[in-house]
Amino acid sequence: MFKALVRLSALLGVWLILSSAEAVAEQLKFEHLFNIGSAGVGEGEFQYAEDFAFSKEGHLLVTDASHAWVQVFDKITGKFMTRFGGQGDDDHQLDKPEGIAVDSDGNIFVADYKTGFIKKYDASYKWLLTFSEYGSEKGQNMKSEFLDIRDGRLYVPDAGNHRIDVFDLSGNFLFDFGVYGSALGQLNSPEAAKFSSEGKLYVADLKNDRVQVFNADGRALIAFGRGGTAAGEFKAPAGLAFDKDDNVYVTEIGNNRVQVFDKTGRFLTMWGRTGSGNGQFGSPHGIIIDKATGNVYVADTANKRVQVFKPVHGIEIPFNPRGEASQPAR
Repeated sequence: MFKALVRLSALLGVWLILSSAEAVAEQLKFEHLFNIGSAGVGEGEFQYAEDFAFSKEGHLLVTDASHAWVQVFDKITGKFMTRFGGQGDDDHQLDKPEGIAVDSDGNIFVADYKTGFIKKYDASYKWLLTFSEYGSEKGQNMKSEFLDIRDGRLYVPDAGNHRIDVFDLSGNFLFDFGVYGSALGQLNSPEAAKFSSEGKLYVADLKNDRVQVFNADGRALIAFGRGGTAAGEFKAPAGLAFDKDDNVYVTEIGNNRVQVFDKTGRFLTMWGRTGSGNGQFGSPHGIIIDKATGNVYVADTANKRVQVFKPVHGIEIPFNPRGEASQPAR
């Protein structure tokens, strides 16, 4: 009798956990709101949208690796505002901008994939500084990707060298971590390195088809995901972003979708499939979330646009100990 009760208790515990996960997933739903941009090289148009940041004023900054502009949009309306960079060899110009991040003073850091340069601009988009360069030595990088800033440090995913490079905000090299491989703490073409509000660094380990989590000093904590197409599996994870609850959103270049996990790597929900319609994706890269509204911005790269989604909150029907569904409040 005792063993039967233990088994029943264990089953009930599992059922409660699954029910809780389903309730969270039920609440995390998104619907298409509007699109930003279209194919082209003109103002407000895209050739290869990559990564995002919000400016100090709250405008949406978008890198375009093909036509070398960083474009600025109103995040609420999607209206084009201005752009900076552009193809060329002058200090303020870019070659193939991919990663972008903004510090607490509003300074903007842009990682140039081809040249290895990291360029710093002020809040009015004026060039200030260029540092790093293409290579494999300390302080150099090859194929820099989607970067982030935390506590006065710039963290740069260095896909060519399979590591994360860390600089101060004046461009001085501090340290790096990660080597090529598939064990915990090793990397294979890291695509994004983004911080949660708790100060943990999540890295999209693209060719290992997983997400790894590190502390700010580069110590590996956990990894989640594996290669595949099922929920919780990845095919070339790329962009990373966090909502106000620190749930982590991951774009997948290979599976053309967005997956959402809690901060421990537990799958919550997903949306998207291959195509060019609203809510469909072609090789999605960067992603960012406006924590004030919950709106999600996705670089729908092959479709040459940015898609914007808004959260749609359903009614949660809580479970009570008698196993009955409680009625929602009226």
